[in-house]
Amino acid sequence: MVVSKEDGPIVVLVTVPDESTAALIGRTLVEEHLAACANLVGPIRSIYRWQGAVEDAAEHLMLIKTRASHCAAVQARIQQLHPYEVPEIIALEIKEGLPQYLDWIRESTDRTG
Repeated sequence: MVVSKEDGPIVVLVTVPDESTAALIGRTLVEEHLAACANLVGPIRSIYRWQGAVEDAAEHLMLIKTRASHCAAVQARIQQLHPYEVPEIIALEIKEGLPQYLDWIRESTDRTG
């Protein structure tokens, strides 16, 4: 199946402070058909600059599979549920993958059915 770039599969990367926050966000996105899957990885160590200081913190990383047409809604929902003032939300286009898996992402995020 040929899918337009505007509705193609994407992976959204999100860091959160703990596993329970990751689980809440992941489950909500999947239950609302905004994501096909959310992998929770962690703990990880993040070193970053925030408000003029270098921070070193334990976090969890989320790998969220969805479609590009849902990106704005996914971002908005994450911001509603996320405790950070400015959460990391980065979307990456999936250029290649097992066709059946990419079809599963599309089918699992069909909000009309």
